[in-house]
Amino acid sequence: MTAAEVRSGNRRALARAASRVESRQAGALLAELFPHTGRALIVGVTGAPGAGKSTLVDQLTRVARRNGQTVGIIAVDPSSPFTGGAILGDRIRMSHHHQDPGVFIRSMATRGALGGLAVATADMTLLLDAAGFDLVIVETVGVGQDEVEIARLAAVTVVVLVPGMGDDVQAIKAGLLEVADILVINKADREGVDRLERELALGEFRAPVLKTVATDGTGVAELLAAIRRVPVQERAVERWRFRLREMVRERLLETISWEWLDQAAAQVARRERDPYQVVQEYVERYADAKRLSH
Repeated sequence: MTAAEVRSGNRRALARAASRVESRQAGALLAELFPHTGRALIVGVTGAPGAGKSTLVDQLTRVARRNGQTVGIIAVDPSSPFTGGAILGDRIRMSHHHQDPGVFIRSMATRGALGGLAVATADMTLLLDAAGFDLVIVETVGVGQDEVEIARLAAVTVVVLVPGMGDDVQAIKAGLLEVADILVINKADREGVDRLERELALGEFRAPVLKTVATDGTGVAELLAAIRRVPVQERAVERWRFRLREMVRERLLETISWEWLDQAAAQVARRERDPYQVVQEYVERYADAKRLSH
């Protein structure tokens, strides 16, 4: 499997590359593919469980395909406590798209990652971008306020709400709602839509509010049009600043000796040393080692 095969749209090569991304073994491949990224629109879809995110993503995919656009979908699922894999698999989600060569769906397990995103999600978006997909949609687990992390990855963040949330809007407005580029009231054929709209108006959020009924496609074409109107370059530097910081953090973690970590943890647990001293010592030791290597 080569970068050229991935870029050519070879699905078998793309699937193998996606597996390497998830196992954190695709660094060289992604470096080779990176110059060919930056064309896809990366959209994050998040919100509370039961808001209808998967159905909405399914309908967005239908509209995009009717418009002749290709779609890559990354469905971030809770990790199985037994296998560590995604509980909701590709075959369950949006199965009718699997015969469409213009759609690629990948389920990813969070594996305990915070913020509703798998550690490798950002790399997976780059992979699908390089493979030539016009639209890459990341659907998060749906665990609440921690999902603000999606805004640091996606060019456009869509937060999905449903009527009947009531005071929940006030409870989460300081986090999830404030990162939204677009707020969507899904299941807008239910009672309580007006109340939810008033709650959102009181919050004075910067994002426009759209209404959809994902089960029958109502308002979905308008949502996709609104997504494409969001100016995506404004926060590009901010997104990459966060991503580079996370990459540096991951690389530093790879340098830690498990023996050293076990010893340090035991010393801290016995209160023989404080954790701040331990971390500072390791950082200084790492910096000294880097200087000597150069």
